[in-house]
Amino acid sequence: MLDEHVGGLSYEALGADNERLRAEHEALWQAWSEAEVIREAKPHECAATGSAMGLSLAQIVTLLVIVLPRLSVPSRSRVGRWVHQASEQASRILGVLDRACQRWVWTVCLDEIFLHRVPIFMAVEPVSLAWVAAQRGPDRTGESWAKVIGTWPRLAPVIADGGTGIERGVQLAPAACHAPAQLPEADVSPPLTMGRDVFHTQREGERVLHRQWQQVERQMEAASEADAKVVQSKRRGRECRGMAGQAGRAWRKAEQLCDEALRAERAAGQSKGALAWFGPDGHRQSRAAVHRQRDEVCQQLHGSQWNKVQRVLSAERTLSHVDRLHTQRAEVVAEPLLRESLIRLWFLNDSLKQRQDNACVSVRHQMVLEHVLCQQLCAQWQSAYVEVDERRRHAVRASSAVEGINSVVRMPQGRHRHVSQGM
Repeated sequence: MLDEHVGGLSYEALGADNERLRAEHEALWQAWSEAEVIREAKPHECAATGSAMGLSLAQIVTLLVIVLPRLSVPSRSRVGRWVHQASEQASRILGVLDRACQRWVWTVCLDEIFLHRVPIFMAVEPVSLAWVAAQRGPDRTGESWAKVIGTWPRLAPVIADGGTGIERGVQLAPAACHAPAQLPEADVSPPLTMGRDVFHTQREGERVLHRQWQQVERQMEAASEADAKVVQSKRRGRECRGMAGQAGRAWRKAEQLCDEALRAERAAGQSKGALAWFGPDGHRQSRAAVHRQRDEVCQQLHGSQWNKVQRVLSAERTLSHVDRLHTQRAEVVAEPLLRESLIRLWFLNDSLKQRQDNACVSVRHQMVLEHVLCQQLCAQWQSAYVEVDERRRHAVRASSAVEGINSVVRMPQGRHRHVSQGM
């Protein structure tokens, strides 16, 4: 009653305020302790991650100003030391991982990009998409590539573009890659071979075809402008026979260029079929049939702009992926008829995943027939099919996997003046 008359706080209110203040005090201490951990570890991680993404040291400092107190913001030189420490730590860790994974690299896709005129050797294992090599310089000669390729003792096929340095490196690498001291006698790798990348071959053809269609569009625009001049001259009552002749010649040239572009487009589509694993019916393509298709494609490509594409298509290494797959399947299934039936069954099974509705019915009927044929040829055909499926899933004919890694590396490529081997 005395407290009520005086107008002060009650003991219950004081106790509640005390408990509230204690809770706030504990929450602040907890936040401060967590902020202390972040202040010590997170800026290092932010600096290393930002540098790997292509941010400059000044940009990293600008981002740290947002999340750190003003007095805790590191200097640019300090951030540079953090990045250098992270690169050294990454180099030590990757060195251990590289040595542990070298014996498991059987197929690799190679390419080279440049960082301020300094070459970077890129290598990706296509099945697992593991980035297995990123060697910085010093040059792109065959000797430098041989040192990189020689670190994988079990490497057999190499997929790359038509670079002379990579080709020379593949020729020099077997002496170091398949040395007797690295592999026991019972575990001898197949000979090292190099296949030409189908991805770059098709992209070069698409680039030339795109330029050819651009030429058609420019000629059609010029012919349309000539027609417009003829119409304008007629409206003004002027003589337009000379202009009409020019317009006719322009349209005839546009039609000629359009016909050439259409023939080249059909030939480019046929070239994709010639480089495919299977024919349209699902059977494997023989080398004679592929050679015939390739010669037909080269005959339809006219003009000096197609010289590079014709030269690449005519190279023996362009079809090495087909020969390699046929050799592997012959080792798994010796019976030719059973092998062809299993390949046909695999093709139908893969086609079924890409079709819908009514098209699936006919594919299933064909699969049933292939099942019956395989059962009659061999009672244990399922195990052979598993081996065929394993070989097909590990077959590689394009180095597009390494191109995906290149697109990630190119982010810091244009922003940093210098990228160390560790980064």
